[in-house]
Amino acid sequence: MSKPMGRGPMHDGRKIDVKALGRVVKLFVSSYPRLIPLVVVCIIGAAIVAACPAIFTQQVFAALEEALKNGWDWPTVSAEILPLIGILAGLYAMSLTFTTVQSQLMAYITQGFLNKLRRKMFDGMQNLPIRYFDTHKHGDIMSHYTNDIDTLRQLVSQSLPSLLQACIIVVTVLCIMLYFSVWMTLLVLAGVTVMFFVSKKIGGGSAKYFIRQQRAVGKMEGYVQEMMNGQKVIKVFCHEDEVREGFDKANDELYEDAYRAHAYANILGPVIMQLGNILYVFCAIVGGLLVITGASNVGFAMMPFSVSLIVPFLNMTKQFTGNVNQVSQQINSIAMGLAGAQRVFALMDEVPEEDDGYVTLVNAVIDQNGNVTEVAHHTGQWAWKHPHTDGSLTYTPLRGDVEMTEVDFGYEENKPVLHEVSVYAKPGQKVAFVGATGAGKTTITNLINRFYDIADGKIRYDGININKIKKSDLRRSLGIVLQETNLFTGSVMDNIRYGNLDATDEECIKAAELVGAHDFITRLPEGYNTELSGNGANLSQGQRQMIAIARAAVADPPVMILDEATSSIDTRTEAIVARGMDKLMEGRTVFVIAHRLSTVMNSDVIMVLDHGRIIERGSHNDLIAQKGTYYQLYTGAFELE
Repeated sequence: MSKPMGRGPMHDGRKIDVKALGRVVKLFVSSYPRLIPLVVVCIIGAAIVAACPAIFTQQVFAALEEALKNGWDWPTVSAEILPLIGILAGLYAMSLTFTTVQSQLMAYITQGFLNKLRRKMFDGMQNLPIRYFDTHKHGDIMSHYTNDIDTLRQLVSQSLPSLLQACIIVVTVLCIMLYFSVWMTLLVLAGVTVMFFVSKKIGGGSAKYFIRQQRAVGKMEGYVQEMMNGQKVIKVFCHEDEVREGFDKANDELYEDAYRAHAYANILGPVIMQLGNILYVFCAIVGGLLVITGASNVGFAMMPFSVSLIVPFLNMTKQFTGNVNQVSQQINSIAMGLAGAQRVFALMDEVPEEDDGYVTLVNAVIDQNGNVTEVAHHTGQWAWKHPHTDGSLTYTPLRGDVEMTEVDFGYEENKPVLHEVSVYAKPGQKVAFVGATGAGKTTITNLINRFYDIADGKIRYDGININKIKKSDLRRSLGIVLQETNLFTGSVMDNIRYGNLDATDEECIKAAELVGAHDFITRLPEGYNTELSGNGANLSQGQRQMIAIARAAVADPPVMILDEATSSIDTRTEAIVARGMDKLMEGRTVFVIAHRLSTVMNSDVIMVLDHGRIIERGSHNDLIAQKGTYYQLYTGAFELE
């Protein structure tokens, strides 16, 4: 399960994890360490340049005021004013340049950052254990790559730069205001203090609901994805109304959280704006009174109160409160962005699948005496490469000898599924598991390929404890055909080649011929080049299963696991596939899980499971002679429950 990050986890719906913001900034800066400083320079430059015009505007007004008092002398006035206007024009041009460079760099950096982040997320997801995908809705996981990443985009490309720029402008303008008048600046700060508390009250409410909104979006997307996958089942059982009710419930939850989040967010801007307008009017009144009464001014400029001071000061007041409003507005985007960031980091921080194995699978040449020579090219023979602490290497030929000794296992602690299960599969043997649904048949094969790790007991592969074998090499030695077929978007040829990406077209066709899939594939509109999508929705279930079997065949593994591999194939097609399967299984160790007893009769060993225990084992004839559970299943005395 996802673990909270630091203090104030998003799960409580009340706090934002501030550490997430620091992590976002750190990742963002480290993605482009040379360009980010240039962006910061542009932001600071644009902010300072945006605040400076107030100084020169004051000088223009002072020159005009002086000219009105002493008589209008245009040559003298123009000589003083025109350079100031030129400086102002230059400042605005600089501001435009800084802003343009910043926006172009941010577009490039942001998309590059998100590209790297998505890649890091996906790479990490490939290392997660199967248990994670069993306990998380797939639609919710997909939401990390779409909705959460998009909110993160807004955070790094808009909210944080705008926040930084607004803060710099506020500080710069504050310094200029203090330069002109301390008394008027204190008046503005008093008004801004009120704005701050109002912003904190309203912004805190919006942050809480923005976090809930992100969670609700993921929940709804998970529900929609689940319903899309189950459309046939929904229609068969006429559950359209129930499904609508479920969607309405998830949609209403999203509506409530989104409505409250945006209600708070939308009211914050107007409230802060009106408070700024009130402060502007109040400063104008107080400033006018100070000019009329001739009150003494305190400021670094040592200028008396006058129209030429008050007018620019009012403009700075507007600019100051406007940027304070900008800061408060970014609270909402930052809240939403951090909510998305928390979910993204929760996925990235999931504990990867542990793999302490050090024994690897290598291509080999094995002579008649059993001597192993490691080679770089594929020979059809494999060996286990076992490094030792003294630096020496041992090679063990891969034979397909699998032993499970008194294995206990449970998907949840204190809820065992398997009890002291022992299985011995010698090289080339066909071992079948028979039992009711939930008896533990598939669980045994999941333990062999280490999708899950056992609680107690031992599993040895060619005499090697499988915990010592690297998982990727272990699974490369196993060919698996699952009951649930997964075909990927691409051609039929691509889906078969998925079992061995180095396989040629001829090898893929040979594998299809072996399992009996070649005939129907050649009748498809474009044969092996026919494009598949939607998990092969344009094929029958049996055809999809045959392609999956061909995919396992082209991998040419020494050990095969067939989990109800022919359950979705009709009897006639099964007879065709059975001949190919027999050829495929020649010389391999094979584990077969089947409900149809006709598919396991020729197995070397048949094991009957009941509630996680092996209650019978032996060949078909041996078990028939025992007249136990298998005999009753075979004769139809009772059915699997």
